Amino acid sequence: MSLSAPEALLEKLAAEHRLTETEYRRLIEARTPELASAAAGKADRVRREIYGNGVFLRGLIEISSICKNDCYYCGLRRSNAACERYRLSPREILDCAAEGYGLGFRTFVLQGGEDGYYTDEVLCPLVAELKAAYPDCAVTLSLGERGAESFARLREAGADRYLLRHETADRAHYEKLHPPEMSFTHRMDCLRALRELGYQVGCGFMVGSPFQTPAELAKDLVFIGDFRPDMCGIGPFIPHHDTPFRDEAAGSVELTLYLLSLIRLIHPPVLLPATTALGTLDPKGREKGILAGANVVMPNLSPVAVRKKYELYDNKICTGEESAQCLGCLTGRLRSIGFEPAAGRGDVKLI
Repeated sequence: MSLSAPEALLEKLAAEHRLTETEYRRLIEARTPELASAAAGKADRVRREIYGNGVFLRGLIEISSICKNDCYYCGLRRSNAACERYRLSPREILDCAAEGYGLGFRTFVLQGGEDGYYTDEVLCPLVAELKAAYPDCAVTLSLGERGAESFARLREAGADRYLLRHETADRAHYEKLHPPEMSFTHRMDCLRALRELGYQVGCGFMVGSPFQTPAELAKDLVFIGDFRPDMCGIGPFIPHHDTPFRDEAAGSVELTLYLLSLIRLIHPPVLLPATTALGTLDPKGREKGILAGANVVMPNLSPVAVRKKYELYDNKICTGEESAQCLGCLTGRLRSIGFEPAAGRGDVKLI
């Protein structure tokens, strides 16, 4: 077998947890069902060695559909006049957390657009109250780019984790997906600031986004290997009908699953969600994500009345087994593939 053969590259990745950008590109371009199956098998073994058969559950609270940004791919973009806007009050967020705690969740993920209402003066007391009420829980924020001083204040208030998708590690590609006022450099600076402040940091990217090629995906994998995030969220791109990319084809579930496996091999302890986007494109997508190496799911704790309004992309599922209130359904689906909900906050295990 040639040293450049994809099977050999996969073996090298499993052993060394790192390839060159050229080798990643070769591995992506050479994907076959057989190679993807082999990658998933290796990723599953690595994940079980660290986390067993436990899958961490996060209670997702989508706090606002208001966003100052105009990202070309997002249904919440400020130019979308048809978007139904809403904003949860701190009291409503605390009520969601109370319900989630009763259901057994020990991590709350507050996610929203970049809504100017949520200043440090609003968020810091909210985070502090969540931590005081539920000291055995982790508070994760996913509220976009903020200044380093804001990140520091939120960390001091008790925030444990911050999720900020980098979307692409290629500057030119980033600029094709975002308006000129948004900066690739600033996005990366935010991630580094979060790391320096002691957060558990999450990044991530869309698979199959407009203009993306194996070259861009290879850069993403190099970035993940270098940055070593505590969490990494990837999912297939799904277009929204009120964005400039409305006519683009959706990303590939199969490629997303393959990349989940590769990311697990690159950074074995990473917390890796099986995302809602996978479940949107494939009814079994979440289970397939777990089998490919993921170990996190994030059921929706948002008030039922607003779930359909947080429409990042078309046909986003937000009820049924995506709902936090259907934990029995989710548990049954996990057990059907040999996994169990894991207790506790589900922190990354550093090795």
